[in-house]
Amino acid sequence: MSVTFLTPLGALVAVLALVPLAAAFAARRRGDRVRRALALGREQRGRLRVPALSLAALAGLVGAAAAQPVLQQTHDRAVRTDAEAFFVLDVSRSMLAQQSEASPMRIDRAKDAAERMRSGLADVRVGLATVTDRVLPHLFPSSDADVFHATLDRSLGIERPPPRGAFLANATKLDSLAAVRTLRYFGPSARKRLLVVFTDGESQPVANARLGSLFRSRPAIETVFVHVWGEKERVFSNGVPEPQYVPDPAARSILDGIAASTRGAVYPDASLGAATRHARAVLGDGPTLTEGTQRGRHPLAPFLAAAAFLPLGLLLWRRDR
Repeated sequence: MSVTFLTPLGALVAVLALVPLAAAFAARRRGDRVRRALALGREQRGRLRVPALSLAALAGLVGAAAAQPVLQQTHDRAVRTDAEAFFVLDVSRSMLAQQSEASPMRIDRAKDAAERMRSGLADVRVGLATVTDRVLPHLFPSSDADVFHATLDRSLGIERPPPRGAFLANATKLDSLAAVRTLRYFGPSARKRLLVVFTDGESQPVANARLGSLFRSRPAIETVFVHVWGEKERVFSNGVPEPQYVPDPAARSILDGIAASTRGAVYPDASLGAATRHARAVLGDGPTLTEGTQRGRHPLAPFLAAAAFLPLGLLLWRRDR
C-alpha cells in the first residue's frame, strides 16, 4: 500500500493560503509594539488562536487536495490454470428493446450482467464475443478485468458488425454458437470450459441435437444462458414503438431447448446472482498460478476537499461572534 501524488506542485496552494495568516501575525506584532509604546494592556493571546489554527488546517487540506493524492494497493492475482469462460452477447437489433424510453435497453442490461458475472469469476480467464447470425470474438480469455471492461464498453454495439441477412425480421442464429467449438475459442489447457450467452433468445430455429453433440464432446463446454427479455418491451424510434418488432413469445422455449441439449441452464437476467453461482459451481475448484498483480486506486482528494469545509465553517462561525 502506498500514496502517490498526481500533481505534487498543487501543494503550493497551501503556501499561498498561508499568506493571509502570516499577514495577520505581522499585524498582531505591530499592534503589540504600539500597545507597549502607549503603555496599554496587552491583547488577549487566545483570541486569534482558534482562527489561526483553522486557517492553517484549511490551507493544509486544500493544498493536500490540490496535490491529488492516490492510495494504491497491490496484491497478487491468482488465476485458474485449468478453466476458461467465454461470454457471448447478442447484439442483434432486437436487443434495443426496452420497457419504455426511460428504461434500460436489453443490450445495456446484458452488458451490466456481464460486468457483474465477470466480478464473480475473478480468478478465471474470460473472453468476449458477440452473436447475430454468426459469432465474432472480441477478446480471447484473459485474466485482466480492466481489458475485459474496456472491450465491453468500447468494442461491443448493436449490429457491430451487421448480420449478413440485414433485411430479415429475425437475423439472430444461435446455431452459430457451434463456432465456439469448431473454431477453437478455448485454449488447449482449459479442461473446464464455460460458455455464458446473454441474449433475448429471439432466434431462427436451432439444430439442438448438433449443438448438444458438439458441446458435450470432450472436453465438454458447459453452458449458461442469461435471458434478457420482456414481453412488453419494444424498440423505439423517435419516441414511437417500431411496428415491425414484436417480442417473440417462443424466445424462452428456444433457450430451454438449447440448454436441454447442451445440459446447460437458463436464468432470467433478474436472477443473475443464481446464474453466477451456477457458473461458479460448474467451474468448481482447480489449480491456480500467480499472474502479475492487481492494483486498486483510491483517490483521496475528494475526501480532503470535503474535510476542508470543517475549518472553513469554524472560521465563518467565529467571524459572526
